[in-house]
Amino acid sequence: MSQDYLFGIHAVKTALQRDSQRIQGIRVLKGRRDERIQQLLELANEKRIKVEPASRQELDQMAAGGVHQGIVVSIVPVKARNERFLEELVTNLQEPAFLLVLDGVTDPHNLGACLRTADASGVHAVIAPKDKSAPLNATVAKVACGAAEAVPYVQVTNLSRTLQFLQQAGVWITGTAGETDQEIYGANLTGPMALVMGAEGKGMRRLTREHCDQLVKIPMAGEVSSLNVSVATGVCLFEAVRQRKAG
Repeated sequence: MSQDYLFGIHAVKTALQRDSQRIQGIRVLKGRRDERIQQLLELANEKRIKVEPASRQELDQMAAGGVHQGIVVSIVPVKARNERFLEELVTNLQEPAFLLVLDGVTDPHNLGACLRTADASGVHAVIAPKDKSAPLNATVAKVACGAAEAVPYVQVTNLSRTLQFLQQAGVWITGTAGETDQEIYGANLTGPMALVMGAEGKGMRRLTREHCDQLVKIPMAGEVSSLNVSVATGVCLFEAVRQRKAG
């Protein structure tokens, strides 16, 4: 059985609470027994998960330079979902679909941040193509602060075909593009929808763009021409949240 390392207080707490069966063991910095760590150790004891002390050097090595905050978990890697999962999700939803599509986001830090924002805004799933997309790994899980375990990450073979399926299921596809005239604050983001964010610099691929029902942009007032994709994702998702709650 393959394993990965998950580290950081929030990520470990979420894994213990939501997906403890994937945890194979916990290593804690020798001598550290503050309140936050103690809460995690109590959770681990309830789940009957083995906890062992470790030196800072050992934890640094397992976290591969990441900020582990004195705790590292050996865990079975979380798996991306597939097209069948997405089809069942969209078909069985009892509320308007709210989806995030990442087209060409390859940086695991950006993916982790996008998953965290998706979780906070109530997104049902994050969708990405299998090729030229960041995989789920320990860096993603750490940045996501538990959202990697909470929000389904769906990797699809053909993104254009997936967007067609969503349209046929009544989901409105909103793409982001800096050159369009329509600002996001004037667009309709209510109802079943999927927000498409392109890669930094390149934006959405041509075929992805062609399958969008509308294009929107974030108005930029300063010298900077664009935002980091995870920041832009937060702006767009929470504008959608605002509209959906108002509606």
